[in-house]
Amino acid sequence: MQMKMGVEQAVYAVLLLDMLPDKAVLPGEVISQQLGTSPTYFQKLLRKLVSADLITSVPGVKGGFKLKKNPEEIRIYDIYLAIEGQQSLYSTSGILDDMLDLDKEDRCCLLADLMDEAEQAWKSVLKRETIASLSNKIHSDRFQVQVEGLQTWLKEKMVI
Repeated sequence: MQMKMGVEQAVYAVLLLDMLPDKAVLPGEVISQQLGTSPTYFQKLLRKLVSADLITSVPGVKGGFKLKKNPEEIRIYDIYLAIEGQQSLYSTSGILDDMLDLDKEDRCCLLADLMDEAEQAWKSVLKRETIASLSNKIHSDRFQVQVEGLQTWLKEKMVI
């Protein structure tokens, strides 16, 4: 299993938007530059986050993006779903069926239940963490100087 980089980029984009004052927005190309992503690809990620009602798009010259929900309401799992969708992480290929030469009615996958249990555990961790909980971690003393620099950058780039 390997999660696409878009999930990571989307989480950090939402964290950036969480740092904005209430009336401010941040243009998508500015976020894309800060995260070092392709602007074209990143616009697709932003559209997925808007479609999932996690962020909102403000059109116009002074437009950009801002959070649509409170950071306490945005679970990391919600961002994952917005970017990756509902598909299961595991899909059997039928190797055991072929290996044992099983008939259609006897087909099974010994790994399916195990993988389902692992996926449920993984999802529960993503469901308990929110943008607010990650924001608290990034605002810890450990990153104080770096966050101050990031907030200065945000003040220069945000649109009110």
